Amino acid sequence: MKTNYSVNDLSKHLFWDVDISMLSFENSKEQIINKVVEFGLIKDLNIIKEIYSLETIKAVSLEFRNLDVVTLSFLATIFNINKSEFRCYKLKQSNQNFWNY
Repeated sequence: MKTNYSVNDLSKHLFWDVDISMLSFENSKEQIINKVVEFGLIKDLNIIKEIYSLETIKAVSLEFRNLDVVTLSFLATIFNINKSEFRCYKLKQSNQNFWNY
């Protein structure tokens, strides 16, 4: 893991709900990756690609319980895998929606 960056180098809008001084790239890996892939800018994605490997981002992303459909499609395309391999996709398929027939 490269440490040329700090969490402060990421976009400020990503961490509006947490104290950014409490985050670190080592201890908050899942939270940082989740915020960046869902709400980040391309520069944020490039930063986490340099800090973590694509394999690490892939492994963490596969375990997210919730991703919006656009982010899910984006990640499936980047990693060249099927959407059905993501945990969030499996959970969404197993949850019955009562309002849409």
